[in-house]
Amino acid sequence: MLRTLLFQRTGIRLEEGKEYFVEMRLCSLATDEGFGSPTDVLEVLRTEESWGVLHRRVAECLAIAETSWFRDVHPFDELRRSVLPQLIQRRTTTRELRLWSAACASGQEPYSVAMLLREHFPQLVSWHVHLLATDFSTSVLRRAREAVYSQIEVNRGLPAPMLVKWFRKDGLDWRLRDDARNAVEFRELNLTAPWPAMPPQDIVLLRNVLLYFDAATRRTVLRNVHRVLAPDGLLFLGGGETTLTMDDSFEPVSFGRTVAFRPRPGVR
Repeated sequence: MLRTLLFQRTGIRLEEGKEYFVEMRLCSLATDEGFGSPTDVLEVLRTEESWGVLHRRVAECLAIAETSWFRDVHPFDELRRSVLPQLIQRRTTTRELRLWSAACASGQEPYSVAMLLREHFPQLVSWHVHLLATDFSTSVLRRAREAVYSQIEVNRGLPAPMLVKWFRKDGLDWRLRDDARNAVEFRELNLTAPWPAMPPQDIVLLRNVLLYFDAATRRTVLRNVHRVLAPDGLLFLGGGETTLTMDDSFEPVSFGRTVAFRPRPGVR
C-alpha cells in the first residue's frame, strides 16, 4: 500500500530493502501526529479518502529530501565562473533572469544560488531576477520559507565565512538573512502532475531527482523541462544523471568538471 501511495502521488519508487527506512519515518510521523504506533497510522490511512491529509503526510514523510549547501560544489563553481557571466551577457538587453530549483526540499539549493548571486554578481541588484523554488511537500516548503537551520544542517557544505556573513544565531539554530531569504519564491509543484504555465526559464536545477523516478516518469519530466526551458537555457542534473538515454531533445554542454544540458537547436 505504501509503495503504491508514494508512486501514485510523487512518482517516487520505493525500492525493496527500504523496510527500516519506512518504519523509521512512520514512527516519527506517528509521534508527530499523535498516533500510538505506525500500525495505527496505517489503519487510519486505509479508511481515509484518497489523498486526504494523512495520505499527503505519509507521502511527504516517505519521500527522501536529501540536500546540502552548494551540493557537489562543481556546478556552483561553474555557475559563478562561466555559466552566469555568459548568461548575463546575453540578457543585457532584457535585464531579466529566471532560475528554477525544482524539488528544492528544505531550501539549501535555492538559498545557495541566492547567496552566490549576491556575492559575485552585484550588478544584478537592478535586474529582475526571479529565483523560483518548488517541491511537492508542503511541510518542507514551510521549513524552507522559515530559513532556519540546525547546526548539523549548516555544517553540511556551507563555508564558515558564509555562515558568519549570511546567518545569525537564533537560539541553537541559524537563521538566514532576510535579503537572501526574500530572494527566493517558494511554490508547491508536483513534478509528476500537470505543470502550471511558466515563463521561459534560463536555468533549471533538477539535481538528484530523476534517479527516484521510473523511466516513463523521467521522460515525462524531461519533456516538461524542455517545454519551459529558454532556447539557450541550461538544465543541471545530478552528477550521476543524464538526459542522453531518455530524451534526445537535449544536448550536453561541458563547463569545466560539470555537464549541463541545453535544448538541441531546432527541436522544440
